[in-house]
Amino acid sequence: MITVVVVDDSAFMRKAISAMLEKDPEIRVVDTAKNGEEGLEKIRRLQPDVVTLDIEMPVMDGLTALRHIMMEMPRPVLMVSSLTTEGAEATLKAMELGAVDFIPKQLSKVSLDIVKIEDQLRARVKYVAKRKLRAPVRPLSVPPRPAAGGAPAAAPEAPRRELVRPSGAPARDVVAIGVSTGGPPAVQKVLSSLPADFPAAILIAQHMPAAFTGPFAKRLDSICKITVKEAEHGERVAPGTAYVAPGGQHLRIDQKVSRIDVVVSPDPQEALYKPSANELIRSVAEGVGKRGLGVIMTGMGSDGLEGVKALKEKGGRALAQNDASCVVYGMPKAIVDAGLADEIVDIEELAEAILTNIYK
Repeated sequence: MITVVVVDDSAFMRKAISAMLEKDPEIRVVDTAKNGEEGLEKIRRLQPDVVTLDIEMPVMDGLTALRHIMMEMPRPVLMVSSLTTEGAEATLKAMELGAVDFIPKQLSKVSLDIVKIEDQLRARVKYVAKRKLRAPVRPLSVPPRPAAGGAPAAAPEAPRRELVRPSGAPARDVVAIGVSTGGPPAVQKVLSSLPADFPAAILIAQHMPAAFTGPFAKRLDSICKITVKEAEHGERVAPGTAYVAPGGQHLRIDQKVSRIDVVVSPDPQEALYKPSANELIRSVAEGVGKRGLGVIMTGMGSDGLEGVKALKEKGGRALAQNDASCVVYGMPKAIVDAGLADEIVDIEELAEAILTNIYK
């Protein structure tokens, strides 16, 4: 039995989340709390397997409560987030602090998608309850950019060694990353380790609401040596730049005679995920073939499998994040089980593996 404590200042949300979770006989909500302070007391006493934690609460907010949880009694925490810019920024901060994923507050609204949302919520809880927590990702691997007005930004605590670039000319100029549950801190870990003169363009299909992808890209850009931006339809891709697919849209490439353009589109409408890793990686296979590198990271399901199959058929290469470093070993497992992964790599070595495979 998986035990859960639900912490939210809204009585409606406490009831809604509890009802959704307890439709699964393997999940039991052992208690609820109306603020972070009360939540900490109940988490200490009941020691649940998983916590759902609202961000905006009186007495003690969710980020403060999360810091206490991760210091005193680490366990999987799912943040309950509003789909606003402020909610997105706070949620991304929470994931840096150790939260494994987030639940959109809008899940309580009656809609045609409610059954799918409920299923995903229960699946997330069951997945993360089985995982061992790793230390939260910190954006400490690169020198800081100057702050506004020319003042130096705060220095990083522990700079990492620089990645060693292989000799010769790169053989691949497009990297396509597919990622879902647990993705924001994992993507941050990888991109913040890449050198400013990284010789390929990076395109990212991260399963994330539309309100989150812009703040996610800006947050990454502020701490990475490479440029990171939300993808815009029709722009030309450039090496040393990462393009994040806008939430609710698919990201593809269009290979022209002398350039590669970004394609952002809502079609196909029927795709299970928007953005879809399959749509992105399949377009890389069709556009640049063996010049493409596919990277499948933490996430539920098997999105990316069909795209990687197409890429491998064209002579491209594929990397999969390993089980031990994934929040959810679903998407990478599908690649590994199909025999499509050229390398299976821990998150700590994934940036170096990407750089190395650009030259293979």
